[in-house]
Amino acid sequence: MSTPEQRVTELRNQITQYSYEYYVLGNPSVSDAQFDAFVNELRTLEQQYPDLRSPDSPTMRIVDGFDNQFEKVRHPRPMLSLANAFDAPGVLAWRDRVYKILETTAVTWTAEPKIDGLALALTYQNGLLVRAATRGDGEIGEDVTLNVRTIQDVPHQLRHHVEWPIPTTIEVRGEVYMRSDEFAALNQRLVEQGDKPHANPRNAAAGSLRQKDSRITASRPLRFFAYAVGYVEGIPFDSQWQTLQVLRAFGFATNDDARHFTEFTDLLAYANTWMARRDDLAYEVDGIVFKVDSITQQDQLGVAGRDPRWALAYKFPARETTSVLRAITVAVGRTGVITPAAEIDPVQLSGVTVRNASLHNADLIEKLDLRIGDTVVLKRAGDVIPYIIGPLKEKRTGVEMPWQMPTHCPACNTPLERADGEVAWRCPNFGICPAQLVRRIEYAVSREALDIVGLGEKQAQLFVEKGLIGDVADIFDLQPSHFADMDGFGEKKVANLMQSIADAKQQPVARVLMSLGIRFVGTVVAQLLMNHFGSLARLAEASVAEMSAIDGIGPAKAQSVVDFFAHPAHRALIDKLATRGVNVAGGGSPAPTSQALANQVFVVTGTIAGYSREEAEAMITRHGGKVTGSVSKKSTYVVAGSDPGTSKIQKANELAVPIIDFATLMTMIGDDHAGDVIVPTPAAKNDADAQPATDTPIIQQSSMF
Repeated sequence: MSTPEQRVTELRNQITQYSYEYYVLGNPSVSDAQFDAFVNELRTLEQQYPDLRSPDSPTMRIVDGFDNQFEKVRHPRPMLSLANAFDAPGVLAWRDRVYKILETTAVTWTAEPKIDGLALALTYQNGLLVRAATRGDGEIGEDVTLNVRTIQDVPHQLRHHVEWPIPTTIEVRGEVYMRSDEFAALNQRLVEQGDKPHANPRNAAAGSLRQKDSRITASRPLRFFAYAVGYVEGIPFDSQWQTLQVLRAFGFATNDDARHFTEFTDLLAYANTWMARRDDLAYEVDGIVFKVDSITQQDQLGVAGRDPRWALAYKFPARETTSVLRAITVAVGRTGVITPAAEIDPVQLSGVTVRNASLHNADLIEKLDLRIGDTVVLKRAGDVIPYIIGPLKEKRTGVEMPWQMPTHCPACNTPLERADGEVAWRCPNFGICPAQLVRRIEYAVSREALDIVGLGEKQAQLFVEKGLIGDVADIFDLQPSHFADMDGFGEKKVANLMQSIADAKQQPVARVLMSLGIRFVGTVVAQLLMNHFGSLARLAEASVAEMSAIDGIGPAKAQSVVDFFAHPAHRALIDKLATRGVNVAGGGSPAPTSQALANQVFVVTGTIAGYSREEAEAMITRHGGKVTGSVSKKSTYVVAGSDPGTSKIQKANELAVPIIDFATLMTMIGDDHAGDVIVPTPAAKNDADAQPATDTPIIQQSSMF
């Protein structure tokens, strides 16, 4: 049997190898669950034996340090910028200058997509990462080492390679970036939390890298491509292509789309191919970087000003276009929020046909001074969401018409309202507005609420239009005969839907409360309310003062519940649900299966990998713990997943409440969790109206040169 020291060394080597396979080779040899198990085992051993902790341990990506000061550091060699060319003649002119200076056409080349991220310089001494610095002005950057240590594909220690010895000192240069899909997911989380989304992946990467709290950086989906070497001692480099191979051997992710060419015509053809296929890349690029491959020839060519003569950025056309704004329409959300959207003449943008664009709210339209008939500039945020930058006022002819926010709901003609301090206009006709009803039914049947499979957006729209559903309770009146003349409802599909509806009657009362669609009442708030009141009937009689006295329920949430049940129709809805056999009392807090977490109060924030928020909280309550929605002096721990709420993390730090990750929580539960029957599922999406804003973060424990 190995000693703890031997096992720690073994685990670190295994985890480093598996990380290399996953992030660099893209070919993992173990499952995510196995990888997580190794990391959890290592973390536990390091907690049990503090003397075995090491700064280069894989667990140190989950840093304790925060409040970075970003000290200024001087680069050992300047991080240069790049000259640009925007067409083939410009590229050929650069090639000819290279030939002229070198006095030869015997040149080979490399081409690499120009990632739209943030340049970074990583310094390793004897194979260990000792410093990470931003480009800054090219001469002096900022020390962001703590934050960079959280990026998964930045090695803490260089891999040993039989052909290439570890240099005494090496400065590796590359780009921090976000994949387009991960950027879109991050923005979605920010919007759901009530935070402002990032304009593009580059801004998101830059902002994430400069967070004062390293744990926030750790929550962001940052990645790193290595593409060059600055200062180096102990190893020679002959070419750019060789440099990429050595960096990959040392454990860095390098761009799989980089290519080596002997003929310049092939180099240009490659760039033109990618210009046509740029949307196939998983990340944003704004061009292709051409480099003279030979380091000797690079030295001969030298630098002109701040641009190396041996490199050029062949820039892609901007991802912007113009169209004509034909109309502004509005959509009604679940809680009555009115959201405007632009209808434009169809136009090609980033490889897709765009007919609509986001406008967010009436204040933005007024700020941009948009008018119907304007020629507008369009852009795709993160190459995903089209939005209007603004109008081209010089193209106005005088026929353009200002737009006014409707005064009445387009679905039910109810006068719109806007609360003090809010930008959103709302339709207050919560009980009757058909557009709100469709959205509420979608929400009620979602996995986080009643979890009725087979009843989605299209079905909700159809059933509301046919008069089959007028409120949540009507879902339980649906019968097979209702689908007899409906396309797409075969016998098996109807049978499955009926069974799912029947199963929903037994959902815990907290889920039933969520299904009512009360503003601010999401998973946590619903559970807190039902743990206290036990039934919907008792909750409907409660006052703002009674609810506000519950730890985690503030006055705004309490007032929202009181306002909801002030409507007689909503009170009647409780009886209507009860008569259909729906659980409206009981099941709010199942009896604990163990006391592993007894007398401890937890706040869960962020996304827990493999579990929905509700499942993670249920795990705590099943083992005797208590879950609240906000951090207070009574909190024992804050359990933080990826992208947790900044306000909760800050509050925990202010009150000295320990912050742990989910793996640590599972360690606290220990063997008692073996009998749990939860099947982990993908993390649930929060609803922006259901939960108050919770900010961002986590913890767990354009230059090329």
